Amino acid sequence: MEVLLDVARLPRSTFFYHQARLLAPDPHAELKAAVTGIFEKAHARYGHRRVHIELVKQGWTVAKKTVLKLMRLLRLVCKVRRKNRYNSYQGEQGVVVPNLLKRQFDADAPNQKWATDVTEFSVGDRKLYLSPVMDLFDRQIISYALGLSPNLELTNSSLRGALTTLESGQKPLVHSDQGFQYQHTSWRKLLENAGAIQSMSRKANCYDNAVMENFFGHLKEELFHRDRFLNTDALATALHEYMRWYNMERISTKLNGLSPVQYRAQALAA
Repeated sequence: MEVLLDVARLPRSTFFYHQARLLAPDPHAELKAAVTGIFEKAHARYGHRRVHIELVKQGWTVAKKTVLKLMRLLRLVCKVRRKNRYNSYQGEQGVVVPNLLKRQFDADAPNQKWATDVTEFSVGDRKLYLSPVMDLFDRQIISYALGLSPNLELTNSSLRGALTTLESGQKPLVHSDQGFQYQHTSWRKLLENAGAIQSMSRKANCYDNAVMENFFGHLKEELFHRDRFLNTDALATALHEYMRWYNMERISTKLNGLSPVQYRAQALAA
């Protein structure tokens, strides 16, 4: 050993210091286990900020930078979202209304403002379409429909489901893009009968409905791009489970570290 130390020009004390460090127990062992547990419970969908929120809930006192460092060390990677959006715009085929939402994506109470859109999934040579309706109060998906075609029944079905959640006197502003489904008389009739107010993004301006673009981005990266689905039935089953998880369990930094359902329950109980 003495010869090796001389060749490496390494002081004897330095060698034994680092040897002792390697043999010492890991001071972050419990924290690493907690971080890994949270990451796995969230199906590898949480980045360091959401993992930090869950750690604080568990009673840990730790900095976000430490969580980020440990996740990198443990190779717990939350993937970056890809951009690949479905466009339902087919020109003016019905009635186009003004953008009344004006990117005001916050609401003071449930059922004041809703947003909706359609997204597309490709599975082999088939496609599956999702039409959700989101309440901007807590970002909860209050209704959704799945189908093999982005037809009128798909969007109307999700809207009908959302309308059944309304209480007496509630007349939400319902925002969408200028897709042909939302220009159609059947969509406008459903809104009119419920006393709801229609709003549309400006042509070719996805930022006017950014809240739905953001939701679709998370959905595809947290679910669709992580697994390979054999058919549309398998994907539909996974989407149903994701919607449950998103509403009931997935925490949001915007909602004070709560899930949409938890946030609504807390707000209504106050």
